[in-house]
Amino acid sequence: MSDSTATRAANGAVSAVSTRSGVGITLDSVSKIYPGQQAPAVEDFSMSVRPGELVMFVGPSGCGKTTTMKMINRIIEPSSGSIAIDGRDVLSLDPNELRRHIGYVIQQIGLFPHMTIAENIAVVPRLLGWSKQKTADRIDELLTTVQLDPGTFAARYPKQLSGGQQQRVGVARALAADPPVMLMDEPFGATDPITREKLQAEFLRLQESIGKTIIFVTHDFDEAIRLGDRIAVLSDRSQIEQFDTPASILSNPANDYVSSFIGQGAALKRLALIPITDARLKAATGASGVPTVVADASLRDALDALVLAGLPAIDVVDGGRAVGSITIDAISEALGAEVPGMPPAGA
Repeated sequence: MSDSTATRAANGAVSAVSTRSGVGITLDSVSKIYPGQQAPAVEDFSMSVRPGELVMFVGPSGCGKTTTMKMINRIIEPSSGSIAIDGRDVLSLDPNELRRHIGYVIQQIGLFPHMTIAENIAVVPRLLGWSKQKTADRIDELLTTVQLDPGTFAARYPKQLSGGQQQRVGVARALAADPPVMLMDEPFGATDPITREKLQAEFLRLQESIGKTIIFVTHDFDEAIRLGDRIAVLSDRSQIEQFDTPASILSNPANDYVSSFIGQGAALKRLALIPITDARLKAATGASGVPTVVADASLRDALDALVLAGLPAIDVVDGGRAVGSITIDAISEALGAEVPGMPPAGA
C-alpha cells in the first residue's frame, strides 16, 4: 500500500482507515458446488489481483462470474479453495465484519427507500461506531465526490432521485467506510446508454483518485474494454479463457470463444485505447475555422474528427496551441498497419 496503512480490527477483520489505495486479492483453486447439483457453478478458479487494479469479469449469463465475485465477500460461501485479501484468509474472518470493509455495488442499487440519502450512506460508518461528526463529514465528502451537492441531495429520499443519481449514491455508500476493496455487480447495467456512458466516465475519474482494488462484473465487453486494467473472459463454470489487458485481448484473442466476445470492429475498439500521443504527428496545418482534436484524446476520437471534417489532416492542440496534425495514415500506422509512403516507426 502507498500513502496509508491498512489496519486490523480487534476481531481480525480486514479494515482500512483513510486508505487511498487498494490491496491484493488472491483466489486459489476456488470452487462452488450447490447442494443437489452435480456440476460445479465455479470450478477451480485461481487469480491474483494487484493492489489498486480494476479487473473486469466478462462472460455470458450463468457462466459463474457473479458467483465467483460473491465468494470474495462470502455472500456465497465457497465449497473449496482459499481466498485472501491483503494476505489474510477471508474464510477465517467473521463474514459480517468482512463485508463491512468491502464496498459492494449492485445493479439494483439497493438503497433503503425509507432512509434519506445521508442515512443510506451512513449505514456502514454507524455499524463501525463512527462519531456523528465524522459520519456527517464523510457524507458531505462522498456526495461531493460523486457530483451530488450535499445541500441539495442529503435530505432527499431515493425515490426523489433519477436512476443515474441513485447509482451515484450507491457508489458513495460503497465507499463510505473507505474500503480497500470494492465489488461491483453490473452497477450501470440498468441505466440508459447516455447515462451509462456518463457514469462510466465519472467512475474512471473517481478510480484514478482513490485507487481501490475493484472486481467489476459485466456482460458488456465494450464496458470491460473502457474500464478495466485487465479483463478476465470467463466461460462456463467461471473458466478463465483469457486474462489480460484490453489492448492485448483485442490484438491477440486467445481463442474463438474470446474472439466471439470481441465481435466486429476490433480495430476501432483498439483505437479507443490508444492516445493520440502514440501516433506519429506531422507538422500542424495552421488552418483556421476547421475542427481540431485535443492532445489527450484517443485515436478513436481523432478518427471521428477526421471523418466528420472530411479533411486529410486536422491539428492536435494542447492548451490551445497546435502541437502537430494527425492523419488517417498516422492512425493506421499506430495500429501496426503498413502504410505506403510512410517509413517504419523509429526510422
